[in-house]
Formats: sequence, structure tokens, C-alpha cells
Amino acid sequence: MNITTIIQSGVAAAVQALYDTPFAAEDVTVTTTRKDFVGDFTVVVFPFTKAARKKPEQIGQEIGEHLMSHLPEIEAYQVIQGFLNLSVSATYWHQFLLGMYQQPDFGRQPRLGSKVMVEFCSPNTNKPLHLGHIRNILLGWSTAQILDAAGYEVVKVQVINDRGIAICKSMLAWLRFAAGATPDSTGIKPDHFVGDYYVLFEQKFREEYGAWQASEAGQAAFSAEAKAEEASSDFFKRYKDTYFNRASELGAAARAMLLKWEQGDAETVDLWKTMNSWVYAGFDTTFQELGVTFDKLYYESQTYVLGKDMVDKGLTSGAFYQKEDGSVWADLTEAKLDHKALLRSDGTSLYITQDLGTAHLRYQDFGVEKMVYVVADEQNYHFQVLFEVLKRLGEPYAEGLYHLSYGMVDLPTGKMKSREGTVVDADDLIQEVITEARLNSQERDTTAELSQAERDDIIHRIGLSALKFFIMKVHPKKRMIFDPKESVDLQGQTGPYVQNAYVRIRSVLRKANASIFPLAEAYTTLSSDEKDLIQQLYAFPATIAEAARDYDPSTVAAYSYQLAKSFHKFYHDYSILNADSPAARDFRLALSQAIAQVLRHSMQLLGIEMPERM
Repeated sequence: MNITTIIQSGVAAAVQALYDTPFAAEDVTVTTTRKDFVGDFTVVVFPFTKAARKKPEQIGQEIGEHLMSHLPEIEAYQVIQGFLNLSVSATYWHQFLLGMYQQPDFGRQPRLGSKVMVEFCSPNTNKPLHLGHIRNILLGWSTAQILDAAGYEVVKVQVINDRGIAICKSMLAWLRFAAGATPDSTGIKPDHFVGDYYVLFEQKFREEYGAWQASEAGQAAFSAEAKAEEASSDFFKRYKDTYFNRASELGAAARAMLLKWEQGDAETVDLWKTMNSWVYAGFDTTFQELGVTFDKLYYESQTYVLGKDMVDKGLTSGAFYQKEDGSVWADLTEAKLDHKALLRSDGTSLYITQDLGTAHLRYQDFGVEKMVYVVADEQNYHFQVLFEVLKRLGEPYAEGLYHLSYGMVDLPTGKMKSREGTVVDADDLIQEVITEARLNSQERDTTAELSQAERDDIIHRIGLSALKFFIMKVHPKKRMIFDPKESVDLQGQTGPYVQNAYVRIRSVLRKANASIFPLAEAYTTLSSDEKDLIQQLYAFPATIAEAARDYDPSTVAAYSYQLAKSFHKFYHDYSILNADSPAARDFRLALSQAIAQVLRHSMQLLGIEMPERM
């Protein structure tokens, strides 16, 4: 039984004995004592005032005395207003450490018998993955690992957006300007190859639009605008999309290609399959580099027609209504949303129609009780509507839906734009961070005796750790700036800093040449720093549970950093291999091994591998 449960049961027993009132142990609130007070755990006593008919301070004193008499794990208490601060005995912490330091998977919870799906990444097939995708991928992957550690069965999926006008832009540009070039013939990574043609389409369109602005037709459109309202200097900027849809030759050609695809034109579909296959091959390389896999892929080209039956069901049940033009809507004003269209007047689907059908299909495929959608905060409203509509349809999983909304990622140089080719590709960013890690390693030159392959593997792990940790340490909802140089700083709140703590421990353990430390039992005089480290280890399962509950990997990142920081201080202040006694030596080795195992596990939950040297 863990100490929190022991305290809860002890307090419930005390309330029964002192005030003749039953109180459920699980309802006793126990938190970690604030650092500015003496104690390890704090019990809130205000809930017992009705039964005791006494002041909170007196209740705290009475319960504290009862616990001291009945729980050997409690060695002292202090009452601060309505809070009872309890100090746990060194014996308990000592035995806790000896019981867990040989458990590599300490913190992993038993299976709950519950299944959850995490959808993340979901890229378009007209361009390579970029920095924004990296945050999405890392959040999704880490959330899945955390949920798995918390006891859930996790299914990882993505919806690949492989159809639409953006895809046709890349296809059209390749047809007109590639002269038969391929990724193989050019040596360009295939998803980058396709993305270059997406950018080229935008460049050619801008040229076309610029020429049109100077033409009689363009000037006439500007004059017409001027007559309707005072002409503004940004008219052509505002008019560009209208021009694409009404007058652009390139726009007309792209729309015609989309229509051919929808009609199943063999030549168009073949080109679509070929170019998508190039992109998928490029995606797979990036996923492999990031250490990411999926259990199932869904494709928009196969799901965009789904959902119509669900809309018909809602229409029949009265959950939705139909307008005179034939379009179907949901009145969501009671949920403080608005009226939302679910089908167009011509019976064609909207994005939300597709998402309704995809959610139902996933439930049929996997029987999940929860669905987590990792999507940027630009889509907050969409998911509020989607979840509300699914509730009104009575879908069995509707109460288990969660939008893991996250803020955008910028670089120190500013924002990125895909169509203009100023976006930072994921592959380029990964290599940049690995390069920064290599430069840092060369400055220290601590692995010179290793083979080049071994050194490359270490650099690769450090670089990816820098990238992943820097992004994961920020709460998902916050917008952030990613700085490659700052991410590899060995003295900052970074992945390499945490890795360095692990590497230090592994070096000590190699010198000790043992994994079991029998004399540790005899070490009974714990220092405050040793006790603090053990308490941090004790908190790891609760940290996983909290991160799983909140779908927040930054909780695990903060924990990993704090544990590493505490160990670095301990390593500086205390001798381990040359401790004052064999018992102290073995105890500190056991403590170090436990810390290494928890650091490895916590970083693994962030998708980060630990090196043995650095």
C-alpha cells in the first residue's frame, strides 16, 4: 500500500474513532506539502468540522495525535490553520527505495481494460512535414505513450488529407513544369520534391496575377471596386482568392483536375496515386527518424463521403432540421454555439460530415471509449461543434472525446508560410538540431575514443532529445518559439541536460560493476537530499496519472527536468562510490540506479532515447 493510501485510511479511521462519524478513505484530500512548510503530505481537515463540531486547528491536532499513535509511517505533524502537515518516517522512504530500485518499469500502471484512440499528424500530401507537424506529432506520440503507461490500450491513427484543390495544385505544376522529372532522377527526397511543385504553382500563380493586375481587366476590376466604395491599396491582396476562383487560368485548370479526379478519370487518378506515393515514402522516412509509428492510416479520399447516413439518422430523430433549399443543419444554440450546416443543399458533404463518419468508422474498427484529436487551436470551434453533434446523435463514445488543442510554433526569425516556401521542413530542422548537438559534442570531446558509428548514434540521440524535449516542455495550449541553439544547452531546461544526469549515473554504475546492493539495508540515516530524491521517485506514478488525465506531456517533461536537476546537485554534494561506509555506498548506488530507471522511463514517455555516453 502506498503512503497516500495509508494516510487516507488512517485519517478515515481517526475521524471514525474521534468523532463517531464514518468517512470514506478515498474522499480524504491528501496533497504534497508546499516547500515553504515542514512536512511531506498535507491533509485538508475542513471537511471534518461538521462531524467534530470543533475548530479546524483543534481537529488537526487531534487527528495528528491519532495518526502518530496508530501509523508507524508518520513521525511528526504540524497544524497550519485548517491543514495538517505530516512528515513520513525515514524508515518508510528507505524501504520504499529498496523495494523499487530493481523495477525498470516502475510507474507503469496495471491494465485498465479501457481503450483510447489518439489521432495526430494528419498531413496533406502536397508538401513535406514542417515544424508545426513536429509539435503535433510529438504531442500525439507522447500522449499515446503516457496513456499506455497509465493503463490504457492505445490505438494511434492519422487521417491523411490526400484530396482537394491543394493536392491538384502540386499535380498541375508537375504536369506543366517538371518535364518528366522524378524524385529518383533529381535525388530530392520525394515529399520535398512534391512540395517544391506546390510552391512553384504559387509562384506561377503570383506571376499570372501580377500580369492580370496590370491588364485592362485587372484595372477595370479595381475601378469597379472604387465606384462601390473608396478604393484601398490592399484591393488586389483581398481580391486574389476571388481571382483564383473566377478568372485565373491556373485556377480553372486546377479545379478541372479536381473534377476529373472526383469523376474517376483514369489518367488523373494514376498521377494522383504516383505523386501521393512519393509523398508517403518521404513521410515514412521522417516518421522513422522521429521514432513514430501508427496502428492505422485513414485517407480523406476514402472517408470524405462518410457521415451522410449519420446526418439522415439525426434528421429522422429530430436532432437536426432541414431548410427549404434541402440543406441540413443542427441548432446548437443551447450549447452556446450557433446553427451548423451538416449537408449542403445539393446533398454533398462538408468537413464536419466527413468527421462524423470517420469517428463512427473508428468506433466500429476499434471499439474505443475515448478519442483524442491532436489538432492546432485554429480548429477549436470545429471540434466543439463536432463533439456536440456526436452527443446529440447519441454515439456511445461521445462523452469520451477530447481535443488536444495546441498553439503554433514559431522560430526566432518569425512565422512560416507553406505556399511561399518559407516554411521550415521537419527534416531540415531535425538535421539542424543534430548539427548543433554535434558542435556541442566537439567542444567537449568526451567521446573521442569511441568509433564514428557510436559517436554518430550518441549525437543523433542528443539532437532528437533536444528537439523533442524543448517542444514538449511547453504546455500544449501555449504558443511557443523553438530555438535550435537553446535546445541543446547542457545547462538549461533541455533534453541533453536530463540525458547528462542519466549518463552520469550509468558511468557510476559501470564503475560499481553491480546492479544489486545488499548493504543498502543497513543505511538508515537518510540526509534531507536523499529523502527528497526518494520522494520525487515516489511521485512518478502520480505524475503519469496526472499527465494522462490532462493529456499534457509537459507534466512529464517538468518532472524529468526536476529529477535530473536534483540528482546533479546530489552528485555534486555527496560522494557515491567513495561514501563514508559500505552501507552508504550501496544505498546511494541503489538510489542512483532508481533515478536512472525513472529518468529513462520518463524520457521514453516523451519519445526520447537515452545514450550511455555523451
